[in-house]
Amino acid sequence: MGALAAIALVMGNLSGCGDFFVPPNNGGGGTTGGSRLYVTNSLTNSLSGFTVGTGTLSAVPNSPLALGYPPVDAVVTPDNAFVYLAGPGAIYVYTINSDGSVTAASGGAGVAIVNVVSLAISPDGNWLFGLDNTTTVVDEFKINKSNGTLTSVAAVPYSVSNAVVSPKMVRVSPAGNLVFIALGTGGDIVFTLNTTTGGLVNSQQLTLASSKTSDNALAIDSTTSYLYIARSGDSGGIAVYTIGSGGVLNSISGSPFGSGPQPFFLTLDSTGKFLYAANRTDGNIYGYAIGNGSALVPTSGSPYTSGSQVNSLGIDKSGKYLLAGAFGGSPDISMYSFDATSPGKLNSVTSTASGTQPAGVTAVALTH
Repeated sequence: MGALAAIALVMGNLSGCGDFFVPPNNGGGGTTGGSRLYVTNSLTNSLSGFTVGTGTLSAVPNSPLALGYPPVDAVVTPDNAFVYLAGPGAIYVYTINSDGSVTAASGGAGVAIVNVVSLAISPDGNWLFGLDNTTTVVDEFKINKSNGTLTSVAAVPYSVSNAVVSPKMVRVSPAGNLVFIALGTGGDIVFTLNTTTGGLVNSQQLTLASSKTSDNALAIDSTTSYLYIARSGDSGGIAVYTIGSGGVLNSISGSPFGSGPQPFFLTLDSTGKFLYAANRTDGNIYGYAIGNGSALVPTSGSPYTSGSQVNSLGIDKSGKYLLAGAFGGSPDISMYSFDATSPGKLNSVTSTASGTQPAGVTAVALTH
């Protein structure tokens, strides 16, 4: 069955339902071992899973898992019980088993019938947000932590004037009180989040000066004091903003900081002292030490060579490794350690294929 036919079948089965799926094995699993890495492959329609060892990546049982649709994003719940995937026209859910393998719910049944490009979960694990790709809304769902079921809460609208909206990413602040969306040439929007009710309220809109500029990705520091934006095009680079009360943003001095032609993804290391940017055009990763007032200073050896069209980054649970996914492969997945003597410097450790290269990696998601 093709991806579109599968979606049509799911839609027919789920139409009019509030809770959208029957959970597998009567509940979630959750990893009991070390850090796991999950990789969405859009060219091979699969999900690959790896155990992150000491300088090693080992495939989990039954990896890669055939999906029957091209996944575009993935997110793991804070308790490591489930991984949600965004596919064409639906969000899907999979149980994470103790050995790191994943089990599809009812053959990969859709949790929700929406078309989103990016997923994020609140730190308390209660709310899942999807940035819609067809309408100017943020799709919000309540997560049933015992079985992964999603209940639709709202499709929260937003509007952007005098710009073309190109939805890129949604992220929730570590404090759990703010939701940020990056809209490409449409700039960015901040929402306040009521952690009790899940209510979202538009707080601020960040507009771009040029139609040739695109905000592609977001990262927020652990104290919800600074927002980092991967910005390409005119006046591109890594833009840094302070986050004030209610999510008010103010640019810091010197921003944006240089990062090549197309910064496409951002991640902070576990200490919060270093920021890394995947540059999709150049196939490399820029590293920065975060200085006073969150000014960015390149780390030694930056930028670092990665796979072709590198587009996703993550830090493993131990905080010892950075993982990078590359749409064009060569390799699909790269693994780096942090240098012991030169703070923030990346050292290549190993690499692996995520499927038949290039697998078309669209996202990496790691357990917590």
